[in-house]
Amino acid sequence: MAREDDVITGTLRKVFLAGVGAVAATADKSEEIFNDLVEKGETTVAQGRSMNKELKHTVKERMKSDKESVKKSDNPIRDLNTILAGMTAEQLDALKDKIDEAEDKIKGKTEEDTEEKDS
Repeated sequence: MAREDDVITGTLRKVFLAGVGAVAATADKSEEIFNDLVEKGETTVAQGRSMNKELKHTVKERMKSDKESVKKSDNPIRDLNTILAGMTAEQLDALKDKIDEAEDKIKGKTEEDTEEKDS
């Protein structure tokens, strides 16, 4: 019976030590994974900053070239047609609405001017 107790005690001891080892290994791996995630996060933030600077630079250059091309334009109607060709149906509808509003304002002012002259 003493031998069976030693076997059971030895087995329980091994199970206990395996559990302690698992906790220690988990802690080590957790720390390693955490450090990797922090490092990747820092790298991602740095890349994001770099991409943001590059994007700002690209936008500024594009705006500068667009302004220069507008100033140099010798045919504004062709330029307008190019812009209109690149617009979506929704954008064209919104533009038409704005044009209609502007026409209504002009007509309203013209009618007011006509009424004032008649008075």
